[in-house]
Amino acid sequence: MFVANLLIALREGFEASLVVGIIYAYLVKADRRDLIGKLWLGVGLAALVPLGIGAVLTWGPKTLTFQAQEIIGGVLSLVAVAMVTWMVFWMGENSRQLKGDIESDLTRSLNSHGSGWGVVWIAILAVGREGVETALFIWATVKSSVQTNTVATTAGVVTGLAAAVLLGWLVYRGAVRINMRAFFALTGGFLILVAAGIVSYGIGDLQEAGVLPGIMTHAWDLSAWLPAASSPVYWLYVVAVAMFQVNLAPTLAQTIAWWVYLIPVMTLFIAQVNGRLHGRARAANEGETPVLPEETPVPPGATPILPEGTPQLGSGAVPHPQPPQSPETTSRPLA
Repeated sequence: MFVANLLIALREGFEASLVVGIIYAYLVKADRRDLIGKLWLGVGLAALVPLGIGAVLTWGPKTLTFQAQEIIGGVLSLVAVAMVTWMVFWMGENSRQLKGDIESDLTRSLNSHGSGWGVVWIAILAVGREGVETALFIWATVKSSVQTNTVATTAGVVTGLAAAVLLGWLVYRGAVRINMRAFFALTGGFLILVAAGIVSYGIGDLQEAGVLPGIMTHAWDLSAWLPAASSPVYWLYVVAVAMFQVNLAPTLAQTIAWWVYLIPVMTLFIAQVNGRLHGRARAANEGETPVLPEETPVPPGATPILPEGTPQLGSGAVPHPQPPQSPETTSRPLA
């Protein structure tokens, strides 16, 4: 449970750290350091959202009937899987233009409202989304594991988030370089495997609530093969249960749901990863020149810094292939 929650929190927390780093760098380069406080305000408010959701999911259903608890658990498990699956594919498809999209939103916001309160909302939406996904997915992971340990769960989440913040800061400072595509490919594949187990568990919850039939129809029962607790093999089983919700006696519906989710989703994910790699190699072989984005207006109060040799323009837009680089951030791979 510790390792599973650590990796989930690391993946989702690192995405949030990248977003915060992009916003922070943009404000610094646009000479709007006066808005950095509002950025941290938005991040702080966004952090309250998953905490509130976690509290409601943990203590809210305790007053409900067993059937209601199982229905809520089953439905929210499937919702968590849907959200995380969508985010895995979305990040794979849009990671390259994530920086440009966020900066475009910031430019429009600062042009419309010079006070900068839009920065707060952008931070809340961007960071809060990651927080909601993390809260739902970790809650579903914990609920679906029979080896629940509150200390290990909390330690895994805290360690993962701390590592994500540290890694995001190091990337921002240019102290480390990581292969973003490899990072998101590996963690994305891991999340899909975890999600398959949560799908199976969610179906089991709905069967226990009587919403779906077949609670007594098992695909197999290998519980008699479970080794003694003193055996090293037993601890491998504990890890498999904690990370991937392995069930030695799943129902037929749970087994079908596991395969129906895993095969197409993992196939599409591998195809997406391979497609990006092949596309990148083909572009390199053909010597393609990347297409520069359209001109972006300079936000109010910004001091445009043009690349050396660029002719000065009038008071209108300036070419904005990417925000001007400051010496302290030229090496970080946020582009």
